[in-house]
Amino acid sequence: MTERGDILDAIRAAARDLGEPLPRARFLSHSGMTEYQVLKHFPSWSAALRSAGVKMDDTNMRLDDADLLRDWGEMVRRDQAIPTRNQYRREGNYGVNSFASHFGPWSSIPDHFRRFAAGKPDWADVVALLPPQAPRTEGSARPGPSAEAHPCRADVPLSNRLSGRQTYGNPIDFRGLRHEPINENGVIFLFGIVARELGYYVEAVQAGYPDCDAKRQVAAGKWQRVRIEFEYESRSFRDHGHPVGGCDVIVCWRHNWPECPPEIEVLELERVITQLSSSDD
Repeated sequence: MTERGDILDAIRAAARDLGEPLPRARFLSHSGMTEYQVLKHFPSWSAALRSAGVKMDDTNMRLDDADLLRDWGEMVRRDQAIPTRNQYRREGNYGVNSFASHFGPWSSIPDHFRRFAAGKPDWADVVALLPPQAPRTEGSARPGPSAEAHPCRADVPLSNRLSGRQTYGNPIDFRGLRHEPINENGVIFLFGIVARELGYYVEAVQAGYPDCDAKRQVAAGKWQRVRIEFEYESRSFRDHGHPVGGCDVIVCWRHNWPECPPEIEVLELERVITQLSSSDD
């Protein structure tokens, strides 16, 4: 397991080899670590650099809206698709927090770009790839990304459950997944969304135990096989009677098994997506 000191040592070594300031993408490529390993110990990449005593890129001059939108538009043109916030953070030339401070919610950027590109024929191909603009009534406020979310509150009475209707988890709106998983299938789907970002490559998913055969990066250019069992709650591993020796990692939504054998790692996706969603530059 990667500890805080390991991260700091790797950052300092990368700074010696690559020079300063040290961009996050170059560090991850050089060290073989994943962004999630860093974010388990530090709230942001900037905080990790500060702790390691490594120089940050201090060219934080005020950016023009047009500079940000041009870079975003070039990525749309290149990929022929709207980039997710996380994709732009990995591949774009500016920080996603700069977009938030200039334009607000990430979901509002297509509308800002459409206004920026008005009357500019050279951006017509990008505008054609944007989602349709939602109609607005005069005086209506533009909804934010969580406008449809209904957080649970203790003072709101529970409604009767209707038979034959789909049941959903709490709203999360994480990279296309609108609600929390409520079963093992949801855990598998969510793991698929973040697996590569966490350093895993899936070789096979099967019906028998263990559920998944994968490889994960353990050092730059080095990978190891890992056996994964998916569970909605980690304690279900015990309840299902699985043998400890056949599994290396339990991937679950919620970790509720304090007595889990130490030889089995537990990857709690509820915690993972909180860290990934709140990370910044």
